[in-house]
Amino acid sequence: MMLTDGTYQLVREYERNGDHVRYFSAERGAWEELPASMVDWPATAKAEAETEKESTALVEKVHKQEEGRRMENVTDIDASLPVGEGTFLPSGDGMFLVEGKSVRVMDQAGAAMKTDTKRVIEQVLAPVPIVPGKQKVELQGAHASLRLRSEHPEFYLREAPPDPDRQTTISQTGRASEDGPDVELIKVKVAHNRREIESISTLFGQAIKEDVNAISVQRWAVAPNVYRFTLSEALPPGEYVLAEMLQDGLNLFVWDFGVDEPAGKSKK
Repeated sequence: MMLTDGTYQLVREYERNGDHVRYFSAERGAWEELPASMVDWPATAKAEAETEKESTALVEKVHKQEEGRRMENVTDIDASLPVGEGTFLPSGDGMFLVEGKSVRVMDQAGAAMKTDTKRVIEQVLAPVPIVPGKQKVELQGAHASLRLRSEHPEFYLREAPPDPDRQTTISQTGRASEDGPDVELIKVKVAHNRREIESISTLFGQAIKEDVNAISVQRWAVAPNVYRFTLSEALPPGEYVLAEMLQDGLNLFVWDFGVDEPAGKSKK
């Protein structure tokens, strides 16, 4: 937040209430106030836009580096791990889509957090600024480039070799232990030119409610560091993502795809 005297305050969030501004100081970890007249609003808006631009550029750079690394590792065929109908899983780590005899590498897309503008306005205008906020995890574009026509796809995830101190065990049924990756299949909401993965309600910066349309998948350990994900029911047409759930929440790099209507199916 830029000030009229040429200095600035590092803030996590702020709320304008009449002639005062209430902000959470990133340096002191507490809520503070100052007169609104001390804030250089045009300079603050410019700084916010530049920060968002830099953050977006960094996400894209990391995504391109990860994509390039994955593509370098999927040129060989591991004949010891058959999948689908007479096909084999490519080597290298990453997520793979299997439909019958087809095996394809799934690219990751970078999602972003978006704040609900209406809620921000409510916070600014409220007599006592305690209106809960809302953040959304979204992907750009209304549709994923990877399209499926199968209602029963399968997915395989090969992870990089784990730390020797952390071992994954496989039961006699083939089910992975709790040390396996926590991956969720999510049906996203399409709105305008974006896809909403998750909606998070917040109060004073703390998450109080999460809304996500997760679909049940079964995880199986089929080889060291390789996991198979299957569905218990047909996947209806729509837009989807496979997202890894980390200890701190959803990984913003997701595998996105869409399911189209089966060929020749009449629309009612």
